[in-house]
Amino acid sequence: MSRLKRALSRAKWAAIGAAVGGAVGGLVSRNAASTAAGVGALAGAVLGEKRVDVGDVVGDVKQKKPSRSKN
Repeated sequence: MSRLKRALSRAKWAAIGAAVGGAVGGLVSRNAASTAAGVGALAGAVLGEKRVDVGDVVGDVKQKKPSRSKN
């Protein structure tokens, strides 16, 4: 796994989480928007990290899977 791919995935999902959190928090108040954007960014970064890691695991399992031949 390249460090760049992991960093870009984390950044992308953090931005999405911040945007969603800010929008939802903005419905309540300006302070809530700021807090929700921060929490959303943190949650998005964690999600981005996990998505890349899970993708690597699935790829490894697919490569190690033995082929089955029908008799």
